[in-house]
Amino acid sequence: MQIELPEKRYYGIGEVARAFDVNTSLIRFWEKEFDALKPKKNAKGNRKFTPQDIENLKLIYHLVKERGFTLEGAKLHLRENRQKTLHTFEIIDKLERVKSELIKIKEQL
Repeated sequence: MQIELPEKRYYGIGEVARAFDVNTSLIRFWEKEFDALKPKKNAKGNRKFTPQDIENLKLIYHLVKERGFTLEGAKLHLRENRQKTLHTFEIIDKLERVKSELIKIKEQL
C-alpha cells in the first residue's frame, strides 16, 4: 500500500486516516492497543503524528489489514520478530514502489 503524505514534521489524525483510507477511530484504537504508537498531543488533545509514527502505522496496517493478523497476533509478532518483520516489510514496500513506477511507465508507452 502506497501512502501519499507530504513531507512534514507532524500530521493530523485526519490526514493520516485519509492516507490509510480508514476511520479516525481505528487509528485512535490502534494507538491504545500498540505501544509503538505515541503521537504527540497538544493542550486541546489533538493528536499529531510524527513520520516515525507513520512508519509504525504502516507496519501495523500491513500486519492487520493486509496479512490478516488479529490485534493480539500482530502485537505478539511485533514483540518477538520485530527486526525480521521490519526487514520483510521494507522489502515488500520497495517492491510495491517499483511495481507502481513500472505501471506508470507502461501507461506512458
